[in-house]
Parts: sequence; C-alpha cells; structure tokens
Amino acid sequence: MSAFPDRDTVADKIAALQDADQGFLQLLFENPVQDEALLEGIHLYLQRASAAPFLNSLKLERAGEWIGLNAPARLQIRLTEAARSAQHPAYAAFRAGLTRSGGLERAYPKAAV
Repeated sequence: MSAFPDRDTVADKIAALQDADQGFLQLLFENPVQDEALLEGIHLYLQRASAAPFLNSLKLERAGEWIGLNAPARLQIRLTEAARSAQHPAYAAFRAGLTRSGGLERAYPKAAV
C-alpha cells in the first residue's frame, strides 16, 4: 500500500501550480506528517526539470518563490537543502526563487548582536 500523496502526485502539482494545486500543496504544508512526501515530490520535480529538453527557468523560479512564501518555517532549511543538492541550472533557478521569497530569513531572522 502506497502512501498518499506520493511523490509523483506532489511533483505534478508543483509543475502545474494552478489554484487547485496550490490549495493541495498548502494542505500538505499544514501537516508535518506529510513533509517527507512533499520533499520527495520537490526532488522529483527538480529531477524532471533538469532532464527536460527545454529549461523553463522562469517557471522554476516562480515555483520556488511560491513554495518559499507559503511553506512553514519548519520546512525552510530542508527546501534550501533540496535546492542546493545539485549544480544543474534547474536547481539554481528554483533556488533563486526560494531566495527571493525570503522564507528562510523570515523563519530564522538574523540575531541582533
């Protein structure tokens, strides 16, 4: 018996990123039990993008920015690690969107020294 959502479903939802898909992903963000499925789906999404014959970096940046803006603080470091897990331009575009969202800075603000 496979767990729902599986990584293929999550990767497909991120690739489409329509209103219904965004609602689905926001529900996943609310449930810490589903963090592994979410992160596996993000890895699969990035692997598919890096293997595609055409690199749509704008779409990857927008997906990274949307995920960075909407993901809870508990996921921000793991999202950054996923975006830095390869040197392919697809990962760099996703990482640029995550950075632009400022999610990591909101989750872990710099200490005033």
